[in-house]
Amino acid sequence: MKFIHTGDVHWGMTPDADKPWGKERAQAIRDTFKAIIDRAGKLQANCLFISGDLFHRQPLMRDLKEVNYLFSTIPDVKVILIAGNHDRIRDNSTVLSFKWSPNVTFLMNSDVSSVYFEDINTEVYGFSYHTTEIRAPLLEDIQVPLNNRIQILLAHGGDISHVPMNFNTLGLSPFSYIALGHIHKPQVIAEDKIAYCGSPEPLDLTETGPHGYFEGEIHPVTRRLTRLEFIPASALRYIPLAVTVTPETTNGGLTDRIVNEIEKRGREHIYRFRLKGMRDPDIEFDLSSLSARFRIGEIIDESEPQYDFPALFAEHSSDMIGFYIQALQKDDMSAIEKKALYYGVNALLHTTDERS
Repeated sequence: MKFIHTGDVHWGMTPDADKPWGKERAQAIRDTFKAIIDRAGKLQANCLFISGDLFHRQPLMRDLKEVNYLFSTIPDVKVILIAGNHDRIRDNSTVLSFKWSPNVTFLMNSDVSSVYFEDINTEVYGFSYHTTEIRAPLLEDIQVPLNNRIQILLAHGGDISHVPMNFNTLGLSPFSYIALGHIHKPQVIAEDKIAYCGSPEPLDLTETGPHGYFEGEIHPVTRRLTRLEFIPASALRYIPLAVTVTPETTNGGLTDRIVNEIEKRGREHIYRFRLKGMRDPDIEFDLSSLSARFRIGEIIDESEPQYDFPALFAEHSSDMIGFYIQALQKDDMSAIEKKALYYGVNALLHTTDERS
């Protein structure tokens, strides 16, 4: 039995909505999901598992129609999905009365239910969210009959507020594969049984690394997983980079270094730069021009001015600068205390310059 496992698509979301590329990111979510659908058809997969949060919020009728059209393009693939905490089912949810394509099964019950496909001898279990949180460990005592069927579990959660899970217990269960959603980073929990598919597209600056979906195969006789392969699929990545500066680093030199790093890795990606190290106290880095040329989500300046505090104190021992250094400087300073010392001294030095 061949399958594709995806989830956490968040159709309808606009990542980086305040950035120039926000609309493009929203479209990438749709395009990547369509690519997964197309792949399921070309692979001649038996099943497409969607482990919750297909939608970012309560789907409108037009959202359901668009997604259902995509499902209808792979009529020979059995699509089984559940609702997660983002697209949870409410009393007035449009999905309750929506007519899906014949190849789609939506396990909408809040309790675990299942659907059996005789032609592939596969039974798929799952449940949907009807509330924002599910703190009960619903899978702790899940009862699955021992039989000769391939048994699959779809579940969404894994943290204290969203169906806490004991992976050791689940690993001992008779399921052939447990298709998890909710955690946006793809990861295999147990090589022969359990995996989080992650979100096909990264959705914010914290979601670094590859994103895509899983393809797998289960032997029809042994009912064991024989292949599980992660397939990268996202249009781009969020890439965090740390850049170390020195007192010799100039604004122009730093700009060139950042440009080189971006050109080396690819302009299509979105970057977050963190500046570290000691800088010349007279230098203030201004990298705003880069934002017009590249996709830079954030620049965090953690560099510190390299002041010679003993020399400064000796020179200003009887004025405000000396008093300020004496009051704040100590051996075990926190990051906040250091910033207060650096910024304060910088301000006082510039005030002195202006008065002289």
